Amino acid sequence: MTRAKKARQRRQQAAAPPPVRSKGAGGRKANPKVIAGAAGVVVVVVAAIVLALVLTRGSSKASPPTPLPDSDAAVSLLRGIPQNGRFLGSPKAPVKMLEYIDLQCSSCRAFETQIMPTIIDKYVRTGKVQVEARPIVFIGPDSDRGARAMAAAAQQNRGFTLAQILYYNQGAENGGWLSDQTVDDAAVGIPGLRLPVFRAAYSSGAVADQVKRFNSEANADKVRGTPTVYVSKGSGPRTEVAPGLIPSVAQVSAAIDQKLRQ
Repeated sequence: MTRAKKARQRRQQAAAPPPVRSKGAGGRKANPKVIAGAAGVVVVVVAAIVLALVLTRGSSKASPPTPLPDSDAAVSLLRGIPQNGRFLGSPKAPVKMLEYIDLQCSSCRAFETQIMPTIIDKYVRTGKVQVEARPIVFIGPDSDRGARAMAAAAQQNRGFTLAQILYYNQGAENGGWLSDQTVDDAAVGIPGLRLPVFRAAYSSGAVADQVKRFNSEANADKVRGTPTVYVSKGSGPRTEVAPGLIPSVAQVSAAIDQKLRQ
């Protein structure tokens, strides 16, 4: 099964976290009988090892970033919709939608891959809703990488695209899949994103402070789980959609339609 097929299968089964692909590779140990061979053979082997070390000196760098499966699907989903920092959609949209999310949260993956595509096409693309995302550290330490990655990509107006790519390729919660390498792989699959600028922002104190502010805002809003979704008419009072649940298409649509009628 190809990587792309595996990613699509994970999207279809978004309600249950997929297994994490093994990153380990146990090296084979040398056989003592071989080591006890002729002295001439040992000399040849040692010489070959020395030559290999000389030729490969300085090559022990991290793997070059490679676009993750379904990067094109994420780009296509959001193509043509304005992104301005952490906001998706027209700033003139009459209804505002705020979502607190954690990029390694399996419930967030279910919401973003099964529910939001319909909401995006029906309300965001048509100029009725503008979405604001606040990525927070809710589940564990790996959540911080996801939050910083989205905030860093948002500086180039591609935060929602990066988040969607990571959701399409999500592994088990706290399973170690959301590494710096995975973040790089997600970023490199986004057309027009300048990778060196993204990396600098991802590691910056400014982005770290921004994530801390999102966490403080979540505490002030008494967020008890992710995703937590609110809708409002302009800057008016916010209404939480399906508290404690993964909001369905019907629930989000009903909440938006009610605000549109106000």
